This record gives sequence, C-alpha cells and structure tokens, in this order.
Amino acid sequence: MIVKIVVLFLAAMAVLAMFGRYRFPGQKRLAAAKCKHCGKFKIGKGPCSCQKGLK
Repeated sequence: MIVKIVVLFLAAMAVLAMFGRYRFPGQKRLAAAKCKHCGKFKIGKGPCSCQKGLK
C-alpha cells in the first residue's frame, strides 16, 4: 500500500514538472535581463560591467 502511494506521488510530481517546464513564469524577463556580450545578469538599468571596462 505504501509503495502504491509513493509511486502515485512520484507520478504526480513528474506531471507537475512537465507542466512547470512549459509554463515557467517570468522566463522571458529573465532572458532579457542577461548581458548580450558576456551572459551575466544585469542589475539595474545601466550598462553591464563588461561594457564599462571594469572586469
């Protein structure tokens, strides 16, 4: 009985993971927050540190 509950729980978690992969909220905003040159996340509205010359 416990094995059946564990298997059903794992199957439900797998289904939720598949739906979560397709509907991840804010995914476009996270991609837009990265620097196009170095790939680091930009904080604020200013240019990235790689464009300032401050490596």
